[in-house]
Amino acid sequence: MKKLLLLGGSAQQVVAIETAKYLGYYTVVCDYLTDNPGQYVADKFYLVSTTDKAAVLDVAQKEQINGVIAYASDPAAPTAAYVAEQMGLPTNPYKSVDILCNKDKFRKFLLENGFACPTAKGFSNREDALAEKESLDYPVIIKPVDSSGSKGVTILHTSDGFEAAVDFAFSFSRAGRIIVEKYIVRKHEYLIGGDIFVNDGKVMIWGLMNCFRTHSPNPLVPGGKIFPALLNEDDLDRAKATLQELVTKLQIKSGCMNVELDIDKDNNVYLLDIGPRAGGNMIPIQLSAIFGVDIVEMSVLAAMGEPISAEPKVVIPYCSHYVLHSDNDGVYERIDFSDEIEKNIFRKELYKKPGDAVERFDNAAKALGIIFLKFASAEEMYDKMNRMKEFVRVVLK
Repeated sequence: MKKLLLLGGSAQQVVAIETAKYLGYYTVVCDYLTDNPGQYVADKFYLVSTTDKAAVLDVAQKEQINGVIAYASDPAAPTAAYVAEQMGLPTNPYKSVDILCNKDKFRKFLLENGFACPTAKGFSNREDALAEKESLDYPVIIKPVDSSGSKGVTILHTSDGFEAAVDFAFSFSRAGRIIVEKYIVRKHEYLIGGDIFVNDGKVMIWGLMNCFRTHSPNPLVPGGKIFPALLNEDDLDRAKATLQELVTKLQIKSGCMNVELDIDKDNNVYLLDIGPRAGGNMIPIQLSAIFGVDIVEMSVLAAMGEPISAEPKVVIPYCSHYVLHSDNDGVYERIDFSDEIEKNIFRKELYKKPGDAVERFDNAAKALGIIFLKFASAEEMYDKMNRMKEFVRVVLK
């Protein structure tokens, strides 16, 4: 039986473990958390950090794995590529994955390869960052070079709060590095995000969506995704061409990539963050429903070097997901859904049970669950997504 090593066993990663088992693979999971749910689904579990390349390689060699995947995990993606390269297994180039997972390296790559890129500067210590405070061209965005889910990110329109934003960013950086860059004033109302899927070096699924962040206590935290993105045909073509150029130049062979981009008023496409892995908040589940394929299965097959024969086509033309969350700390009791929104919901994933602790939703890790919705029209979708607080009530003790 072929073996797949999965880096991470969180609630959002369990679907990859289950899919691998369904496909007939023996599953080995590494995670540093003792309470991860994936360990109870996998065939074998190791209490090992997914960012510890040497330790994960030891596990991979001991288990004689045939493939490795960091499903929906930016921190683990370089480890997966490193282990695969060391063992001669299917992977995208480690060098490319490392570039995509480090924002300062990614900005350098964009500049050197002719992509539109905001002015940016990286810092390894607080003092150097603070010395630049008054010389910056505001507004700016300050963030760790190696985080995801908007952890440690702040937008500043003036220098007020700069010190706190720098400290906040450093607190979420494993590498001890942050980046300060010019904030892009976008052409469209919404940021563009979602997942693309690459097969044989070509993008075969374009899961570009509008990023919905209206109801989050922190407006930088992803609150949902809306398909299709509100883009005219020319802007959509520009976005696709830019992403395919990136895939080609980085020699990405296969797999899911999480993307976030903006288009400014001069029609420049800015690639803000590109993750060499499936998106969080169960984006592959949403896109699988939209395109009538199983993107989780495709991701597992890609990691194992198996051929992919899916033929995606849009079967749900108006589809969104919404991140269930609380604006306050407390103890979880239940979530109530109105009848009006229940008719649109086709899948619910709830992470909490009564009595669990709940934290204010100021980063993606504090989500309470995800709901997936389909609509009869774009008008209904945007109307209801903008009024979700009317339809969803989180009850805390």
